[in-house]
Amino acid sequence: MTAFAWTDVEVRRALGLGLEGAAEALAFTGVSTDTRQLGGGELYVALVGERFDGHDFLAEALAKGARGAVVSRSAAADASATAAQAPGARASGPHTPLPAATADAREARFYTVADTLVALGALAAHRRAHLVAPVVALTGSSGKTTTKDLTAAALATTLRVHATRGNLNNRVGVPLTLLAAPSDAEAVVLELGSNEPGEIRTLAQVARADVGVVTTVGESHLERLGSLEGVLEEKLDLLRNLSAGGRCVVGDEPDVLAERARDVCPRLRVAGWSARADGDLRPSEARPDASGRYSFRWRGVSATVPLPGRHAVSDALLALAVADLLGVPPEEAVRGLATAETSQMRGQTRRIGNLSVVVDCYNANPQSVRAALDVLEGQAAATRRVAVLGTMLELGSASERLHREVLADALARDIELIAATGAFADAARALGAGDEERVIGAPDWRSAYPTLRARLAGDEIVLLKASRGVALEGILVLLERDFSTPGGAAEA
Repeated sequence: MTAFAWTDVEVRRALGLGLEGAAEALAFTGVSTDTRQLGGGELYVALVGERFDGHDFLAEALAKGARGAVVSRSAAADASATAAQAPGARASGPHTPLPAATADAREARFYTVADTLVALGALAAHRRAHLVAPVVALTGSSGKTTTKDLTAAALATTLRVHATRGNLNNRVGVPLTLLAAPSDAEAVVLELGSNEPGEIRTLAQVARADVGVVTTVGESHLERLGSLEGVLEEKLDLLRNLSAGGRCVVGDEPDVLAERARDVCPRLRVAGWSARADGDLRPSEARPDASGRYSFRWRGVSATVPLPGRHAVSDALLALAVADLLGVPPEEAVRGLATAETSQMRGQTRRIGNLSVVVDCYNANPQSVRAALDVLEGQAAATRRVAVLGTMLELGSASERLHREVLADALARDIELIAATGAFADAARALGAGDEERVIGAPDWRSAYPTLRARLAGDEIVLLKASRGVALEGILVLLERDFSTPGGAAEA
């Protein structure tokens, strides 16, 4: 196998620039957007964000050994009046901003584009076109990061897998993941996220996945996506932009997902608990242990899910469906599944003294909060169940209604104590539950903690669930201070 190499010619082709004067001998060791991670020889892409401008670090990039840079025309125009042109430096477009003449700048190659973020996607699309490995792309309102982790684990017993790290699932993270894919990878697993219309389409057109997975759709990111229909349309854009002959896998909830996905993918695979799921993608003999972790049989093999909850079984079945499509034997897929290391703050249980704390506060929407409450309610070994709930962000005009509905669901469950903070505190007042003995209402988790601390005996199971912007994981520091075993440390 011939390894792909970034050369001046390949960069020009990727960016749609002319090849006149191209230097085939000029090669780059990789593509980077972060000067802190440069090792020398890279092509630096100067991204522009709300709070930063990568062009400000161009001189640093060159000093650290970057052999070239992708820069924007707008920055070039601003800089051309004041920045000196480095003697001998080669530009592939007009008005390229160059730092003052230095040895580093004199040897650099500059590529001028209209938008460096679009250029990053174009570079990634070019790299993807040269990948031999099949590409798997996953999206969904809930469970996409967990399903990505489980999928990578199910494949890794048989294939060399390159996968999204953490949740680098946006217009920067997805291209960087593709650009970092080694030539000997045998499967690439990407997570695609979105909070505005068109983002999944843009990412999917870069990824051109061979297998597209939609975990579920629910009322998330309504502030920009508008409605459940808007969310559904956004997620289905992944399936509309697969490679030729691409295959589709979706979860069975809600029922409209499989119904609409089948219009896009006639050979659709559906995984989950219900009769809507394909017969070979449903769990059989499923049983939870005392902590809510399920074991079940699939294709005649016993499988164990490393996370608690029925929703984790659905995520696992999606992962196994992908493994099946890529030819991984069932026994190898379930072996990998059991060893999966899932991303932080997504349902991990931590021991703090005699407390069990379910840390599930990376993201929250109505669907994922209900799934987390299912996990809490299913803890058979718990003496008391406690839910600490923080605001579900980006729900737009539906926020008040959805917080009331989710809190009403929580109040109807076998949960002994609920700390309703932020928008959930407002919901508690609206429901007349603010004075209930088992409800603590507070503007935020910091102000709720003194009352929560006084109500905890130290042997409960505590769920932490909120959107990432709430930073609910900060309460762990207080719990460790007050409940860790003397001389001991909290355990994961």
